[in-house]
Amino acid sequence: MFDTAPASADARRPLILLTNDDGIHAPGLYALAHALGDVATLRIIAPEHNWSAAGHSKTMHKPLRVYPTKATPSAESHVCSGSPSDCVTLALLGVLGKKPDLVISGINQGANVGHDLTYSGTVAGAMEAVIGGVSAIAISLDDYSGGNYGPGARFARHLVDQVLAHPKKEPLLLNVNVPALPEHEIQGVQVTRLGHRLYRDALVKRTDPRGRPYYWIGGEVPSGIPEKGTDIGALAEGFISVTPVLLDLTAHDQLAMLREWDLAYDASVPS
Repeated sequence: MFDTAPASADARRPLILLTNDDGIHAPGLYALAHALGDVATLRIIAPEHNWSAAGHSKTMHKPLRVYPTKATPSAESHVCSGSPSDCVTLALLGVLGKKPDLVISGINQGANVGHDLTYSGTVAGAMEAVIGGVSAIAISLDDYSGGNYGPGARFARHLVDQVLAHPKKEPLLLNVNVPALPEHEIQGVQVTRLGHRLYRDALVKRTDPRGRPYYWIGGEVPSGIPEKGTDIGALAEGFISVTPVLLDLTAHDQLAMLREWDLAYDASVPS
């Protein structure tokens, strides 16, 4: 399905940083490293434990630790005590000795579509790269049971070739979601917009041995509205979705409305 012919050896190969939010031992990370080992110089900095749904957090209140580890023979690997965005920040600030040319975060266990982007540690790692001036890809598999990461990893390799072949002045952020299908059943690739995620969260109340209440946020796996042209719609039809994402959260269509409001305020006048 994808062009995976080995690239010729080149001392000027790009430096790609791999990270994730599922932790250093996640199979999706290993699948990426295996697929990309012949096209780039790879470095891994990944969290020591799972940071799913941690959002875009940065550790400022305590020191960060980074240790070498033998995660995979495909890449020089380090484990970090911080979040996915911490891992990327450390790389951009010099832990690798050289700024990466591209950052890839994933492959996440479970899709990151629609509103998930505000929660996702996977996407947060990619966002941190873009803030630091480096293009990034966040990639997720629409499977919560640890499915086959091979098709997603092979598509990531194909996408890397395209990103590097089309450099931009401003860093690019791509959010990729792969359907949980055998590779021969994947229908192709769609360029999409973000869809509308539906959450079915539930509050689970428990009592500890001292009689004090504590809570879990539980509920069913989220679903979504499979509207055509969206990432959720593409997955529902068996397509890989590729969504370009901006960090500009401005609601541009509401600027004119707000300028018509009476927002004048004089702090010197008592209320």
